[in-house]
Amino acid sequence: MPENYTDPSGNTEAFRAFSQTPDAAAPAESPSRLPLIIGAAVVVVVLVALVAWLATS
Repeated sequence: MPENYTDPSGNTEAFRAFSQTPDAAAPAESPSRLPLIIGAAVVVVVLVALVAWLATS
């Protein structure tokens, strides 16, 4: 370990600077997939209803 290493937990100012830096490796927040899941569920229900209706007629 180098001699000039400063532990960020050593003092409050260094820890705050360390904890408030943006993490470059953090992934960007992706948009919600809930509308896609709901849309797929609606399509499945409509297809099942269509197949059932065709099977009974």
